[in-house]
Amino acid sequence: MPERKRPRRTPQRILETSLALFNRFGEPHITTADIADEMNISPGNLYYHFRNKDDIIGALYDALEAELLPLLALPDRRAADVEDLWLLLHLLFERMREYRFFYRDLDEITSRNRRVATRFTDLMRRGENTVIELCRGLVATGEMRATEREIASLASNVMLVSTYWMSFQRIGARHGGDDAAAASLDRAAFQVLALVAPYLVGDGRALIEQLGENYL
Repeated sequence: MPERKRPRRTPQRILETSLALFNRFGEPHITTADIADEMNISPGNLYYHFRNKDDIIGALYDALEAELLPLLALPDRRAADVEDLWLLLHLLFERMREYRFFYRDLDEITSRNRRVATRFTDLMRRGENTVIELCRGLVATGEMRATEREIASLASNVMLVSTYWMSFQRIGARHGGDDAAAASLDRAAFQVLALVAPYLVGDGRALIEQLGENYL
């Protein structure tokens, strides 16, 4: 007989339900009572596992960070190329879309949750350092021409645009934008790579131009 799947434990169900509700309606608009009601459990049952909504957000951030950190590792035993940066951005946006409530309500969440704010700042710094090292690798192989100062500024801009892309996407959808197009991971990654393109030469520049043709 096929092995039966074990039922999901209540904490896992709480997190899955919270994530779905936060993504759909926005974290500020959802209460713990809403989460309990969606699950058909009592608020007391929810509070047994999580003291408050910030505890739920903290657990969801833990899960997001655990998925993002491995992506920030540099290629092993070879020089980085433009496709590495493209793949990194695409995978990052995949994870960000899965936890899009966090990026859409970033200021609200980090203003009241110091633990999450501190860890997210560290994550941003690590992401910026990864972009810097990738760019240095591209310079070393002749695919990029940029000074250290330009690379540092570029890395900051990459993180800025990546972090607030979800908010930009939501604004576009609210004001008649094409939500399906705005949600495209390829388009999001290309918009960030467009910051890098002016510094690229040779095959790397040609690749960015080819990708850009899909979004003109």
